[in-house]
Amino acid sequence: MLTVRYFAGARAAAGGTSSESVAAGSLDELTQVLVERHGERLGLVLKAASFLVDGLTCHDRQAALPGGATVDILPPFAGG
Repeated sequence: MLTVRYFAGARAAAGGTSSESVAAGSLDELTQVLVERHGERLGLVLKAASFLVDGLTCHDRQAALPGGATVDILPPFAGG
């Protein structure tokens, strides 16, 4: 299981959820699960979001995620 934490617009698109547990093996799989769970509005945010896996930026959405990892979802922020 992963811990997913939402920030700013990602939190709003997830219906105000700040964190939740999700089973997924990669960021692509995680994205699919989250869109099924919260809807296409979150899907649009996820397309532009940055992902931190245990505090490190992850650009490879097909890379295997370690079990028990924390994934932070950071949408683009306005103003810098």
